[in-house]
Amino acid sequence: MLRSRFESVPSAFSERLVPPSSKEETKKNQDDSLERKNIAKFSQVWNEFIYSMRMEDLISDRERDLLLVPYSSSTIPVVQWPPFLLASKIPIALDMAKDFKGKEDADLFKKIKSDDYMSSAVIECYETLKEILVSILKDPRDKMIINQIGEEVEASINGQRFLSEFRMSGMPSLHEKVEKFLKDLLEDNENELYESQIINVLQDIIEIITQDVMMTKGHEILERDHRHYMDHSNDRKEQKFDKIDISLRDNRTWKEKVVRLHLLWTVKESAINVPINLEARRRITFFANSLFMIMPNAPTVRKMLSFSVLTPYYKEDVLYSEEELNKENEDGITTLFYLQKIYPEEWKNFEDRLKDNKDKSEHIRHWASYRGQTLSRTVRGMMYYREALELQCFLDYAKDDDIFSGYRTIAMNDREHKALMERAKALADLKFTYVVSCQIYGSQKIANDPHYNNILTLMLTYPSLRVAYIDVKDESINGKPEKVYYSVLVKGGDKLDEEIYRIKLPGPPTEIGEGKPENQNHAIIFTRGEALQTIDMNQDNYFEEAFKMRNVLGEFLKEHCGHRRPTILGLREHIFTGSVSSLAWFMSNQETSFVTIGQRILANPLRVRFHYAEDIFSGFNSTLRGGYITHHEYIQVGKGRDVGMNQISLFEAKVANGNGEQTLSRDVYRLGRRFDFYRMLSFYFTTVGFYFSSMVTVLTVYVFLYGRLYMVLSGLERRILEDQTIRQSKALEEALATQSVFQLGLLLVLPMVMEIGLERGFRTAVGDFIIMQLQLASVFFTFQLGTKAHYYGRTILHGGSKYRATGRGFVVFHAKFADNYRMYSRSHFVKGLELAILLVVYEVYGESYRSSNLYLFITFSMWFLVASWLFAPFVFNPSGFEWQKTVDDWTDWKRWMGNRGGIGISTDKSWESWWDGEQEHLKSTNIRGRVLEIILAFRFFIYQYGIVYHLDIAHGSRSVLVYGLSWFVMATVLLVLKLVSMGRRRFVCGLTISDLFAAVLAFMPTGWALLLIGQACRPCLKGIGMWDSIMELARAYECIMGLVIFMPVVILSWFPFVSEFQTRLLFNQAFSRGLQISMILAGKQDKTK
Repeated sequence: MLRSRFESVPSAFSERLVPPSSKEETKKNQDDSLERKNIAKFSQVWNEFIYSMRMEDLISDRERDLLLVPYSSSTIPVVQWPPFLLASKIPIALDMAKDFKGKEDADLFKKIKSDDYMSSAVIECYETLKEILVSILKDPRDKMIINQIGEEVEASINGQRFLSEFRMSGMPSLHEKVEKFLKDLLEDNENELYESQIINVLQDIIEIITQDVMMTKGHEILERDHRHYMDHSNDRKEQKFDKIDISLRDNRTWKEKVVRLHLLWTVKESAINVPINLEARRRITFFANSLFMIMPNAPTVRKMLSFSVLTPYYKEDVLYSEEELNKENEDGITTLFYLQKIYPEEWKNFEDRLKDNKDKSEHIRHWASYRGQTLSRTVRGMMYYREALELQCFLDYAKDDDIFSGYRTIAMNDREHKALMERAKALADLKFTYVVSCQIYGSQKIANDPHYNNILTLMLTYPSLRVAYIDVKDESINGKPEKVYYSVLVKGGDKLDEEIYRIKLPGPPTEIGEGKPENQNHAIIFTRGEALQTIDMNQDNYFEEAFKMRNVLGEFLKEHCGHRRPTILGLREHIFTGSVSSLAWFMSNQETSFVTIGQRILANPLRVRFHYAEDIFSGFNSTLRGGYITHHEYIQVGKGRDVGMNQISLFEAKVANGNGEQTLSRDVYRLGRRFDFYRMLSFYFTTVGFYFSSMVTVLTVYVFLYGRLYMVLSGLERRILEDQTIRQSKALEEALATQSVFQLGLLLVLPMVMEIGLERGFRTAVGDFIIMQLQLASVFFTFQLGTKAHYYGRTILHGGSKYRATGRGFVVFHAKFADNYRMYSRSHFVKGLELAILLVVYEVYGESYRSSNLYLFITFSMWFLVASWLFAPFVFNPSGFEWQKTVDDWTDWKRWMGNRGGIGISTDKSWESWWDGEQEHLKSTNIRGRVLEIILAFRFFIYQYGIVYHLDIAHGSRSVLVYGLSWFVMATVLLVLKLVSMGRRRFVCGLTISDLFAAVLAFMPTGWALLLIGQACRPCLKGIGMWDSIMELARAYECIMGLVIFMPVVILSWFPFVSEFQTRLLFNQAFSRGLQISMILAGKQDKTK
């Protein structure tokens, strides 16, 4: 698509990104010089874009040269397209010319002109070769010969005598010699024989032209020159073309012409796959396509709105250290090795760019950090704004000659040029400010933390970068020592940071509200300008997109419906973490659909876009005050997402908690009251309603199964089945079959399919959908459904949410079973086992709908839900089914279950500490939350009440004594637990088969209900000394649950092919191959030892 539309890209660029002037408006479409000037401006911007991609190692040197657009030349009468469009055109034209022996000129020229790119390539090569030959020759007589040859060529073409006066059979040898001549010119050779080598090749070229290619005119030109030389010289020894100006190689503009001609002359294959890197292709395509979108006209840099970028930072990675990159996991895989396999082309380009650089290790650190979610990547991306403004300012104020000569080639020693560049830098500083709010930078500096050194390096690298932090000083006030808090702004100085401003604060700002928003709030005072862009530290920016910032800021001056100007602008985001793993790909597709098609529709026509994350409250506030929020697709920023199962789950938990808090907030209440009916519905279903619906979906499964369980165990179902009218009713089944689609997570994929269809075609969308299903996307999204429902429901019940650090690293490490158990025990495993028991009991005692296909689909979807919730963390865990790791995980889990807890013991060291931490929400909840927890726990008594009357020992009796006897048994078990609590270690670590069966029979749902009620009544039970018994009961349940969940993992780990299949499922083919090789090498090393 880019190749077919590239002709119109320069004009679209001029219309969208070049500021119009009054003089130019009057001359529009009338003056060719204006068009040439605009094309030259396009060349400047395009080439800087290509250079930036080369510095990012997305393209190779060869691809860079093929993509560059030359600055407009007054000596060449055709448009000079980038070489990737003209590749192979010259060799094809030469082959065509060979085949036209004895034919008419008109046929040859008609065939060449039928391809516009071929025609341009032929004319450009002819003119450029002539210009290079003339410029490199010192002797005026030699230059005259070249000019005369050119005049003969042009005269023969005009007189349609070209094929009759020039032999096409000599073209192959001429092509070969010219190729060698250009190659020699590009060599960095200081040898004494180098100049004579070029002279010899040049003399061969002239000889071939005059003797082999030209039939008669060549001899005449040489004889004329020889007679003229003999008449005016006494020296009888004549040597032609032996004086050349070799110093031209140092001229940047001249060398670029040689490089371009060499490419056009030598590239024989099609450049349709240039560039090879998919990310580079995506960026080029998006930039070109965006130029045809509707956007405000670009003002000059002086007239544009000024703006600031603010990034909150806590203690995430700034720059990866050598130790982090070379640290091996259990398989001997390092992060650097992983990145080399994930980005093979970029690693090769990096090595080619660096070559024999002495400081290679430091460059490797940067290369790896720019492929992670690091602060250095974010800072590099945001500082592209300043580079773009400098170039745009240069194009606004530079003279035509400077624009045609090139931004990179102007002489900085010239006073006028130096003043222009200083003016551009000063304007860029006036219009753009970048502040990174590093909350704990002061304490990191005192501790000489590596994060501090890396942030300081960033400030020294980018002099216009500013860092804000909170400083704490011990000062004496009225004779009393007190802690005083300051907001401090620093910049990079001479090897150290320099303080710019210090503002006294009334107290610790992060204790007023949430950490991240307050980190932003204290730094806002240091931002400048009329607009503020908030960028998270897991985001990125692209050089070419920075050129559109003038247009985006123009949106604030553009009146929309109701003559209102927007208060918040939303921009498109590209998720750059999609290539890391299958999970990252799922999240990338989900987030892409959310931040593109989702936000687009929310802004227009629904008009309920509020932004997202904690910033959504600013959107609420703006809308309540009558503000207008828009979303724009013609510019994009990069965004990283969590790439591992545990990271993704923590992120989903954080978002679900946030939506729970939104549900309870007064902002949502006020918006609901003020919106009209349709806008209120749009607001509901696109914010908190989605999470409420997810929770209702899960609750529907519980209501259905508990309802059916009661009907089966009470005998009500049997009586209903005897009624023929009810037996034929299928309404309940059909309703449940419909909602089962939600349980499978299929509808969560629909927005992705639509977005991919719109962006890349519906055939690609269908293919991606099929691949996602093969990679178990439905298992993943069904699992995340449980995450959303659990954390949203908990926030609604008990309020509040805690910060969850999700991490931004690469997931190449295996998560232990104990880690997964701690993370998913309450949110998924307990609920999954509860549903499994419900389904088993219903299957054993139920008799209805046995012949119904709909019933089978309903139960299948519920079993699928159970399987996803119980085993998805292990399916998506790297090396989750490798036998040795499974054994190590079991040992680690047993050790964790047996360790004592207490003050200072972390949750990952002891089960007791973790179990105590899981009840944190009950410590801070109110009486309403405790009562609701107790009421919800009563559902487990249904099992005991129903099953006890179906036991053979009851003999069909419905007496209350049977139920009472069952409670007597439970009380006896609890008493025994109390007596043996002192032997806790033996009870946990020395479980026998008979003990396990006894535990399974004794501690059924009633025991779990008592456990939940005991946790809700913790203060009372501690007072009467029963808390230890509750803890032992909980420990027994954890042992049984862990064993039930772990057994299938053990069984699958027995089979080696399962581990290989899982690796292929999780990672792309290159890394799968690398992983296996690494394992083999590790095995060989062990043997040699």
